[in-house]
This record gives sequence, structure tokens and C-alpha cells, in this order.
Amino acid sequence: MDKGPISQFIEHHFLHFNAAVIVDAAKAYEQLLSDGGKMMITLAGAMSTAELGKSLAEMIRQDKVQIITCTGANLEEDIFNLVAHNHYKRIPNYRDLTPAQEWDLLQNKYNRVTDTCIPEEEAMRKIEGLIIELWQQAEQNGDRFFPHEYCYQLLRSGLLEPHYEIDPKDSWLLAAAEKNIPIIVPGWEDSTLGNVFAAQCYLGALKPETMKSGIEYMTYLIQWYQDHATPPGVGFFQIGGGIAGDFPICVVPLLLQDLQIEDTPFWSYFCQISDSTTSYGSYSGAVPNEKITWGKLSVDTPSFIIESDATIVAPLIFAWLLGQ
Repeated sequence: MDKGPISQFIEHHFLHFNAAVIVDAAKAYEQLLSDGGKMMITLAGAMSTAELGKSLAEMIRQDKVQIITCTGANLEEDIFNLVAHNHYKRIPNYRDLTPAQEWDLLQNKYNRVTDTCIPEEEAMRKIEGLIIELWQQAEQNGDRFFPHEYCYQLLRSGLLEPHYEIDPKDSWLLAAAEKNIPIIVPGWEDSTLGNVFAAQCYLGALKPETMKSGIEYMTYLIQWYQDHATPPGVGFFQIGGGIAGDFPICVVPLLLQDLQIEDTPFWSYFCQISDSTTSYGSYSGAVPNEKITWGKLSVDTPSFIIESDATIVAPLIFAWLLGQ
């Protein structure tokens, strides 16, 4: 693939330290796909509110990612941005806010994520009623779905189209729904819509079993990995730390140790973008070699740690892979 000006700039200037690792990681990612391998991307942090969809959506459309694991927040916040972008508030001086100013944001129904405030009424409440109806309909029909499947149903229904406030090509979740790629969402309860669902269950309006669980996500991933990990295998591209990375990477030792499937391949590639430094007991800051001791990576797995801001680095790597 001929490389465009962004990629040419990266190759010319990114020669040492974290910059050089960006190039190395991008080339190894590209090589895995060229060899016929597949890639999982994991999203922690507030990547959807950071509008990573501007680059990730095209990665999905061009088959540069075959499966995604994300937090419940990233799942829903891509939809929030899709329908309420014009109502978001950016606060460049967020570091200088006093507790009283933070309280004022809450009273005006703005929930802050670093320098960006999500408008509660236009985003969360606009989606809440529609998604509750889907949960209720599923329960009435005796159906059960994963959290991401309900989101796919909502996007495919067309109900949100009149409310789009960004170009839909910049929504990574919409691109994923169109491709019908699997999304793993561990700990979904730790999200706005997860809290809404839990509240409905507490009130007796819905049953917990209407939502498929984290255990079911793991059993789904067990089968998916076995179906797709034949050589050259599946790579693991981790953005941030936390449960989005911790949960899916464990499927390999689960297969090897708990199910005793001895010919299970290790992850074929590993890259993590994180500003978490290695410290006592910090899994998010653990270097790839530690994962070898847990049976997740092999001695020969191409592995990269990029200690930087994912909102800067990930779009650059995606630009390389897209030939931009």
C-alpha cells in the first residue's frame, strides 16, 4: 500500500523512544493482517468521548479490526456523541475548576470527562427511554441479548437518524453495527445505561436475565477465539488499561489451563498504549513480559508498550494502517 502524507511524516520523524515504538507497532500490526491474522482492539478510558470514532470507524470499515472489547462507557458514549454532539461543552481550563464550579456543572446537568462535558438531558436521557423499550420488548418476547446487541438494535432501527449531530461515518459503533462485528463489554453495569438497567431491575420493571452477563461474554469469547486463532492468529491492541484489556486477554490461559486445550495459540501480537507506569502491583502498567508468566503471550509474541496519550497515538497508528 502506498503511504500518504501522515504516514510519510511518521516514518521520517518518529525514529527514537516512544515515537519509534509507534512505527514498530504499526508495522507489526500491518504485517499480522497481511499474513491473514485478525486483531482485537480494546478500549478503556473515554475514547468515545475523545471521538476516536473519527479514525476507528474507518478501521472497522476496512477490516483492520475483527473484534472489539470496550467498557460500557465507551459503548454508550459513542451513541451519546452521535445524537448530542452539538450540546457538549468543552472546558479547556478544567484543571483550574473549583469544587463550586464542578457543582455548578452538575446542577446544569453536565457530567465532565476531563475537558469535555456530556449533556445529561440531550445525550443520556434521549437514549434512556428508547433503550428501555428495547429491553422491555425483549423480555416480553422471552429474548435475551448482550448489551452491545441492544445498541445494535437501536442503531439499526433508524430511530436515531433524525437526531444525528455528527457525520455518521465518524461513529465507530455504527460502523461496527454495519459490519456486525462482535463486541465484548465486560463490567457493563459500570456505565450510565448499566445503572439504568440495574435500577429497572431493582424496581421490578425488568428481570436481570434479560441482559446476558459477563460470564456469557467470556464463554462467547472462548468459542470465538478457538474459531479464529489458527495461524497466524489473533493480535491484541490495547488502548489504556482496566477491565477492557484485563478481561479478554485472559481467554488464552483459560483455554490452556482451565479447559486444558493444550494446542491453544497464544496471542500473536500485543501492543498497549498507556500512560500508566510500572509500579507495585500495577497491572495496567505491567510490561508485556509479565504476561508471559500468566500464559497470555509467548516468548516470540511481537510486543510493544507505548507510554503516551492514546488520544494522540492511536489515530496515528490507525492512519498508518489506513495508508493515510
